[in-house]
Amino acid sequence: MPIPGNLLTTAMGVMPHLDAERALEIALSVDVPYWPQLPNYSYYEDMYVQAGEHFPGILLDLDKRTLKFSMDKFILELEETLGHFEEPAYFDISKEYSVVYHKFLEMDLSDRPAIRGQLEGPISFGFNVLDQDERPILFDDTVRPFMFEFMAKRINVQLSRLKALNKNAFMFVDEPGLQFLFSSMAGYNDLKAKGELDLFFSTVDGPRGIHLCGNPDWDFLLGLDMDILSLDIHTNAEIFSSYAPAIKRFLDNDGVLVWGIVPTGFEIFAKENMDTLAAQLENVWQTLAKKGIDIPHMLARSMLSPATCCLVNPDKEKTVESAFVIVQNLSKILRDKYKLY
Repeated sequence: MPIPGNLLTTAMGVMPHLDAERALEIALSVDVPYWPQLPNYSYYEDMYVQAGEHFPGILLDLDKRTLKFSMDKFILELEETLGHFEEPAYFDISKEYSVVYHKFLEMDLSDRPAIRGQLEGPISFGFNVLDQDERPILFDDTVRPFMFEFMAKRINVQLSRLKALNKNAFMFVDEPGLQFLFSSMAGYNDLKAKGELDLFFSTVDGPRGIHLCGNPDWDFLLGLDMDILSLDIHTNAEIFSSYAPAIKRFLDNDGVLVWGIVPTGFEIFAKENMDTLAAQLENVWQTLAKKGIDIPHMLARSMLSPATCCLVNPDKEKTVESAFVIVQNLSKILRDKYKLY
């Protein structure tokens, strides 16, 4: 099983640090490390900006910290971009867009159970980036198919580089925008999204899956062809627990769940401790067990992580770093309790 389970730890990609070396040190403290994204360090490191490197039509303003799109510019640049479509290096993240990614690629990570990368997914990128008419580019029938293909290439080249470091490398496709997919937004319905996401995942190398902190349609999400799902269970415990049949199908199809249990927000974190967090998590597991899910099988296919990223705490990165320590300690306690070795 290339993606480990047994309640090993990983974390979300975005971190609040201004010190890149320190951020990498913390990212390496979990069992399955990753390269962190540091938007407070540089706007180049914003997850949408990183995903948009070399995307035709992008208007990036580093001073104003804005990322927009121009159809006229897209038309002018598309031919040049297509000319690079068979050049993997063109779709990789450059040193300018991530100070940490290339440091990570230089490390010996072969002894880790796995390593992980991430890239913003096409749904969220398409929702977030607006064209000259202030309309999400996801709704544009010309841009959208190209965007799906472009992002698949970016994910595949990153995964290829990570697998050279560790054969069990896998990717998170970060998709916070999936929670808005079933809103009243005109221009892109769930049936079209399901078909295009299925096609997208068929072109994305594995292992790969989705990370998000919001509350999407879990039946929809768990039905996608993916290997791993990372979610904020601290916030969404009750509603996620109500989707036991979909969760069981996902686990029975060898899916792995990453339970984001430790909050990283300053005020919420202060209200929790090891006992309360363990109780919350085990309550979810017991609820699912009553609905027919085998706990040993589920835990063998489970990891732990912080619940969300957080960039705006009054104590900067202190709470986030504390959350990483709690995740590691919680993992040890639960692994001992459930005899996961």
